[in-house]
Amino acid sequence: MEADFAAFGSPLCGEVKRFCRRVRETYREIKEDLTPYKDDRYYRLAPMRLYTLSKRHFVLVFVVFFVCFGLTVFIGIAGPNVIETSVARTDLNNSLKLKPFNLSSPPLSTYNQQLWLTCVVELDQHDVSLKKNVTMTVKVLGVVKDGSTPFVNNQVHNRTRLLSCAQKCSEIIVAHLGYLNYTQYNIFVSFEDLSKLTYTIQNITFTWKTYNPTFSQVEIWFRFVFVVLTFIVTCLFAHSLRKFSMRDWGIEQKWMSILLPLLLLYNDPFFPLSFLVNSWFPGMLDDLFQSLFLCALLLFWLCVYHGIRVQGERKCLTFYLPKFFIVGLLWLASVTLGIWQTVNEVHDPTYQYRVDTGNFQGMKIFFLVVATAYILYLLFLIVRACSELRNMPYVDLRLKFLTALTFVVLVISIVILYLRFGAQVLQDNFVAELSTHYQNYTEFLSFYGLLNFYLYTLAFVYSPSKNALYESQLKDNPAFSMLNDSDDDVIYGSDYEEMPLQNGQAIRAKYKEESDSD
Repeated sequence: MEADFAAFGSPLCGEVKRFCRRVRETYREIKEDLTPYKDDRYYRLAPMRLYTLSKRHFVLVFVVFFVCFGLTVFIGIAGPNVIETSVARTDLNNSLKLKPFNLSSPPLSTYNQQLWLTCVVELDQHDVSLKKNVTMTVKVLGVVKDGSTPFVNNQVHNRTRLLSCAQKCSEIIVAHLGYLNYTQYNIFVSFEDLSKLTYTIQNITFTWKTYNPTFSQVEIWFRFVFVVLTFIVTCLFAHSLRKFSMRDWGIEQKWMSILLPLLLLYNDPFFPLSFLVNSWFPGMLDDLFQSLFLCALLLFWLCVYHGIRVQGERKCLTFYLPKFFIVGLLWLASVTLGIWQTVNEVHDPTYQYRVDTGNFQGMKIFFLVVATAYILYLLFLIVRACSELRNMPYVDLRLKFLTALTFVVLVISIVILYLRFGAQVLQDNFVAELSTHYQNYTEFLSFYGLLNFYLYTLAFVYSPSKNALYESQLKDNPAFSMLNDSDDDVIYGSDYEEMPLQNGQAIRAKYKEESDSD
């Protein structure tokens, strides 16, 4: 009986062992297929249109990019002014110096979006260097239809402003209303320390500043156009990758699937709500979307230049965590300043983070330190990627194209920022605010168009071509590759090496060199 059980057990154990061995071999093959070796990891990714482009096609891509960007610049030049000003000039004499100024704003609508009241103090001597803190009292009243003037926030605001004069005195922001609840405002302003100046005040010029209603209407239409274009590009990009498994996508293709939806939010499809709802929420939502997209773009550059060298498994702790930490600090600083400014202005129209808080200078230094660390880290990744992968047949093409296009976009962005803010871009305009350099539609439209066309171009070159799936299957099948090679090519070789980089041609040239050497 025991002998029969042993004879029955031996074949059963053998079958179990063979089954387990087959399972292990199958798992090993699947693992090798999903995580290819270093030598062929670059050729197992989903094909990109970038590989099929010749030099003429590359030139054509850049030409189309510059033409589209130039078109937005010309439209912006012909567009309306962004800021609409209305000057209320008040002549002073000794009897009026200490009396409050009663200022009535021009009629307003929701298309004016926001309202600023600024003032400029004019001294009788022009070559004067002066810096003095001036205390002012501001009372904001809203005019309703029946002619009554209720308080805004039901309080009188006392603020200290810095009066700085060098040849002429700088502009002082008296009040800022982030959204308009009334069609007109009355603001009472009085200065307490002007009589103590050693110089005679010749005049104080108050200026109302709002967004031009024509600019607001054009902005709605162009944001709508960019939203529609981005939605179409996103759908086409997703449709082109539908036949490829996500594990076969390149790191650029994975990031484009994230950046394109964020670009849709950057263009803000909810922007018209700011004209339908009298609330600060739509404006803060727009700021949140913009900061989220810009920080995602910064993270994209870090991950691509590092991940292109580390194909396969990328550990979260060593690969993603340092990048999320650096970019997250930048995003946190920008969002904190934006929300801080918006929430305080809702309760106090005279609030200003630059002159009303001592923490602003520390926040600016923190932002600059983190931005410097990001730039150094990005330069390190770019130099290392270019030095290690410059001889790889596919990867060097990806590096060169991304670096060239990104460099062009960064140069144009720096020029736009300089034209908008001037030389004091990091001093007086650390966070984007009302600036007299923003005189027309060019800066706004060119910057929005630049980022949109940058993402559209990347989506085009990183999407697979129409025959990419068919060609990739032929390339991966040795039998079809041998059928495609003629006898003359096998015996005498061919001119594949002289052709532009196309869909596996470099690999075929490599195999031909090995066969010739044999």
